[in-house]
Parts: sequence; C-alpha cells; structure tokens
Amino acid sequence: MKVAVEEIGACKRRLQVEEGPEVVQDAWEKAFKRVQKEARLPGFRKGKVPSTMIKLHFADDVRQEVARHLIPEVYRQALQETKLRPVEEPDLKEVTLEEGAPLKFEAMVEIKPAITLGQYAGLTVKHAPKPFEEREVDEALEHLREQHAEFRTVERPADLHDLVIMDYTLTPEGMDARTETGYGFLIGSGAVMPEVEEAVIGLAAGGERTARVRFPDDHRNEALRGKAGEAKVKVTEVKEKVLPALDDELAKNLPYGDQRRLELARALASDPVLLLLDEPTAGMNPAETSAMTALIGRLRKDLGLTILLIEHDMRVVMGISDHVLVLDHGERISEGTPEEVRRDPKVIEAYLGTSAS
Repeated sequence: MKVAVEEIGACKRRLQVEEGPEVVQDAWEKAFKRVQKEARLPGFRKGKVPSTMIKLHFADDVRQEVARHLIPEVYRQALQETKLRPVEEPDLKEVTLEEGAPLKFEAMVEIKPAITLGQYAGLTVKHAPKPFEEREVDEALEHLREQHAEFRTVERPADLHDLVIMDYTLTPEGMDARTETGYGFLIGSGAVMPEVEEAVIGLAAGGERTARVRFPDDHRNEALRGKAGEAKVKVTEVKEKVLPALDDELAKNLPYGDQRRLELARALASDPVLLLLDEPTAGMNPAETSAMTALIGRLRKDLGLTILLIEHDMRVVMGISDHVLVLDHGERISEGTPEEVRRDPKVIEAYLGTSAS
C-alpha cells in the first residue's frame, strides 16, 4: 500500500491512497463468489448461475460488492499507517477501481487540532459571586411557560408564531418536484424558506398560494445552492400557541424535581440569611438529585447563604456541606468536617455501610 499525506490546513489532511492490483483481484474474486451465491436468473436455481452469466449480467453488482468491502478496509489500513485519527467520515474523491488494476482514491479528512498547554499548575482563581438578577428569574419563568405551551386549532388566517400544518410541492428549476403532506412548522422559527413563511401568513385552513423561492447559497445540497424555484402551499390547519398562566395550576403540573426547585425559589423570594432545607432531595430520581445538589451548592457560593440541611442521603450531605452533625435515632454519633465524619466507624455502620470503610 502507498499512502501520501498532504496538510491542507491546521485540521484538514488529504490522503492519496493506492492499493496493489493483487489485493484488488483477491477482493474481486471473493466478491464474485458472494454475488454468485445469491444470484438469480430465469432457468437457474439460486446460487447455480454459471460464471460466464455472472460476468455478463452481474458485473455492476460485483464491482459494488468490491467497493463496499475493500475501500473501507484500505482506508482503515491507511489511517493506521499514517496514525491519523479523523473526527468524521472521509470525503472520498477520484476513486479508481477496476478488476486487476490498483485501487486509487483521495480522502479528505478532518482531524483534531494540536493544542499545546501553557503553564497552568499553581494558578489561583478567585471566585466572584454573581447574585441572581430579576431578569434571570423572569427569563426562567418565561422558559417554563414555553415548555408547557399548548397549540389550539383556530379558525383564522395564520400569523407570526402560529403552528401551521400544510401540504406543499417544491419545484427547483430544471429538477423534479418534491411533495409532502402534513408538514408542520412554527412561523418565525426559520425552519423553512422565508418565501414559504411569507406565503402561509394570511392563509386560513384550505387556503392555497404559489410563491417564487430561491435556495440559499450555502444550502446543504450543493445542487440546489442559489437555484430558483416555485413553492405551492396549501394550509390544512392553523394552531395558536397558548401559554399557561403563572399560577398554582401550572406548578401542580410540573415534574416533581421542578416542583421542589419552585419551592426553593419561593423560599428565596424573602431574601433570607439562613435557609432551612428539610429533605430537599426526598423522592427524586438520581438526575433530579444531582441537579438539586448542584443548585444548593450554587446558592451557597453565589448568595453567601447559610444553609441548614436535614438530609438522609449521605452523598448529598457530603457533596455540599462544610460541617456535618450526624444523628442516629435521635442520638448524636458524630460531628465534624465531611471527611472526618466519613471516616467515623459509627457513621459508616449507621449510614454508609461497612463496605465504605
């Protein structure tokens, strides 16, 4: 095998790969047998088609079978030889594959950038607490409403922020038309071409419109870049987004973890100096417990709050506490830093289990 590597940029390499004709011929013969085993022709049983007929009627199948097995294997060997570790699939170009001849192809690959770390040992970082702003609270509440929004069918023309269900036919100039039914999108989200968004605005269910469109110059399909075309749209349903009110009804419908965080937010609204949390993670799944633990830790750092935590989950206690007092059936059995308490035999036996030692 011959492999040449050319550096195109900091993270891009061009591989020129060539594999010998003997390897290609061996792959061809193996592919021929696989195709022959599955081949069917009138007058012959499956797998009994003569070799001459295979060459006549299944030459393309054999070549595709060779390409499907040989090119990935040769590419893998080329990577091992060059010690390159691409971050995505290669862009293969100029592939030459013929029976009894060398396999040649060009592979463009993206690789990870080389990063040289500077001096980082011994650096100190000063934590600057950032209090919660009223704007952040408002944004969080609005995001919560958006998450629980409903879309209700309305008998009016479509407008900005409505959910539109439509049938459409898109015909690029000089290309076949593409038709889809029941396609839904939110007006103003940028999910469709601007001309299509403009076409559906003002149409009620049953309304139709034809619009000229132009595909963007950076369209993912290279054949469509900058091309003009025509879009025919028919609106079948218009739905209006309805945001829930910020009330107790919304709170009752929240996931359990969100409900507990909402209770914490209500407690913080009075701007306390001392916050008492009684089993804040009780009933939560592991993901919710982790999120709540991180939130409590952030409150301590960012707001400078003193938090008195009553909790049976020792992982939560050890993860966020500076000082721990441990009770067992009302009796104090240990007190100290998390590490001191963790090593206490009485705590290990009562809460952590003997295996923790």
